[in-house]
Amino acid sequence: MPALEPIPFVRGTAVPYMGDDVDTDRIIPARYMKCVTFDDLGEFAFYDERKNEDGSDREHVLNDPRYAGATLLLAGANFGCGSSREHAPQSLYRFGYRGVIAESFAEIFFGNSITLGMPCFAMDRPPLEELAALVRENPALELELDVDRVEVRAGDRVFPAHLPDSARTSLLEGRWDPIAELLEHNAEVDAVADRLTYV
Repeated sequence: MPALEPIPFVRGTAVPYMGDDVDTDRIIPARYMKCVTFDDLGEFAFYDERKNEDGSDREHVLNDPRYAGATLLLAGANFGCGSSREHAPQSLYRFGYRGVIAESFAEIFFGNSITLGMPCFAMDRPPLEELAALVRENPALELELDVDRVEVRAGDRVFPAHLPDSARTSLLEGRWDPIAELLEHNAEVDAVADRLTYV
């Protein structure tokens, strides 16, 4: 039995946030990282881009009512770069995103996202721009991230994507969170600990 539910696909509408080199401090400003748990981080995702100093909304694609309720984020190259803060994907997940499609990802951000069960599909720039244009034209368009085939479907269009085999396998087999898998084998862990004289 897998430790967690397999994730063969993610479906939802998307928001085209197409900047390059979006670092983790833009995703979750450091001043909001003083938390015991990640539970309330969602409200602070992209806070400095979405909000004015008085807390009112700025005019920004992430505040555009046409994309309200989007569960997929479209981005540019090197998404999630900068510091390795785990809070960045945690804040996106709690903001409501369940998948990210970008030209490329920073490695640590990518790994932290997969551990949340949030697929991150890389896509070559020309088809990525085509997909973003489709979303701008029709914000209600539902996309499907097919983890098995590693492709994105948008209406009658199919876009090939990239996902490392290790991430693909872990999502499909429900083994995307190593801690959950460790807890699944708690009895074996206890048995090994009992044999260790220094524990």
